[in-house]
Amino acid sequence: MKVYGLSGKSGTGKSFQSINICRDRDIESIIDDGLFICHNAVQAGHSAKRDANKITAIRTAIFDNPEERRAVADKIKEVNPESILVIGTSDAMVEKICSRLELPEPSEMLHIEDVSDPDDITTALRQRREKGKHVIPVPTFEIQPEFSGYFMTPFRLLFRRNGNLVEGDEKSVVRPAYSYLGRFYISDSAVKDIVEHVSVECPGVCEVVRSSVAKNESGVEISVAVIFDMDNSLRENIESLQRRLAEEVANMTAFNILTVNVTVKGLRPVEGL
Repeated sequence: MKVYGLSGKSGTGKSFQSINICRDRDIESIIDDGLFICHNAVQAGHSAKRDANKITAIRTAIFDNPEERRAVADKIKEVNPESILVIGTSDAMVEKICSRLELPEPSEMLHIEDVSDPDDITTALRQRREKGKHVIPVPTFEIQPEFSGYFMTPFRLLFRRNGNLVEGDEKSVVRPAYSYLGRFYISDSAVKDIVEHVSVECPGVCEVVRSSVAKNESGVEISVAVIFDMDNSLRENIESLQRRLAEEVANMTAFNILTVNVTVKGLRPVEGL
């Protein structure tokens, strides 16, 4: 296994640049902030960006917990990637992570200044300082269950190949709990208001009788009781309502939507039918 290291101060854009580095050097996997990522999928670990404070986030990033360390090390052996990029805030941190996960020493140590120009580093630092934004180098659907209820933004990186712009791998921007900007909460009543507003805008919906939301660590279950128009499109209207609720509530709240249950409480005749 060939190991690469990438080091740089916190907030300088290491996670953002990691996909570029992996693509340019054909690196299969990444160790970043407590996660083992291979082929755009989280294989093991939990993200330090989900921890409640910065101290526990640092401990997660260096695999201080023996059980989590063992689980990640075992998964790396199971997947057995040919190459891996280990990200840390210093060369010493990268070397410590490699030692703890029983990886070979890095054969090449990169620094953020080698792969990112000063303007990009300044922009990354400003985004971290002013908006508390952090990047996770995996698609949003991969981390949505773990980060349900956090501010998340998916984006795709564009790069040039043979002079043409090509769409690259997706990354996710999150604002973690330990951001100095403070924690945020979305009340059940606010989510219910969103559910009811979206519902009445859907085709065939006459009235929302009641709605409820049930939250857990993985996400949200939505239940809504509705009176529909009595027409031949009832099945399509129910399926449309489920899709719209799942999409709109997820977009507005960043919650992972586990289920959308629709109960038909009644049918009203449509004029002219």
